[in-house]
Amino acid sequence: MDTAPKSVSPVYAAITARCPRCGKGPLFKNVLELRDACNHCGLNYRFIDTGDGPAVFGIFILGFLVCGAALYVEFTFEPPTWVHFLLWGIGTPLIALGLLRFLKALLITLQYRNRAEEGRLADE
Repeated sequence: MDTAPKSVSPVYAAITARCPRCGKGPLFKNVLELRDACNHCGLNYRFIDTGDGPAVFGIFILGFLVCGAALYVEFTFEPPTWVHFLLWGIGTPLIALGLLRFLKALLITLQYRNRAEEGRLADE
């Protein structure tokens, strides 16, 4: 029987940016800076290595959303150029920041849940 504590839902932990084990302690110090450990359950976050995964997924998702929305706005309303600069110049970085935070937290939670780690050739 598995006595290890059950992790929280990956989507819940990603949306709230909480600890992947207890779901209560905050995951980030600032917007994207990871804490050393969970304040609530003490889970050490040294195992986390998301690499470029969140950024790559974010680029693809954000590019699809912003390009689609910009084309829709252009062909539906035909606004002047300054409206596009205002909408996409302010909107894109804000959406990117929120999306990157969510994706980073999601990949951290999935990494914890699936016990993902560096591959090894033999058991040590």
